[in-house]
Amino acid sequence: MNDTMCCTEIPPTAAGEITEIVRGNEATLLERFMPMVRRQCVTLNLAAVTRIDAAGLAALITLYCDARQAGHDFTISNPSPHVAEILAVVGLDKLLVSQHAEGFSGYGTPAPATAA
Repeated sequence: MNDTMCCTEIPPTAAGEITEIVRGNEATLLERFMPMVRRQCVTLNLAAVTRIDAAGLAALITLYCDARQAGHDFTISNPSPHVAEILAVVGLDKLLVSQHAEGFSGYGTPAPATAA
């Protein structure tokens, strides 16, 4: 499949009010979204997530790998500034952040507006 046009964007509230993807609650994220990424393309909106750690990054990578193995895409959109910075530092922004994320240029700063 791998057609990003088929992706279902999951709004921040659908993530069950998850504001932190850290050790201890990463399993909730996996339980909730693993079945979904195995049957369709998913873009997870992380606007409400203010904190992420290594366990959270591992959970996102697991979702990505399972989606790809099933022939689907998994991306994230609208990461909060802190989450965007962490993703950029570890190099996952290029792999996980949706190319269609509005205004994302890395490190959580808005992309500069163009005259065109």
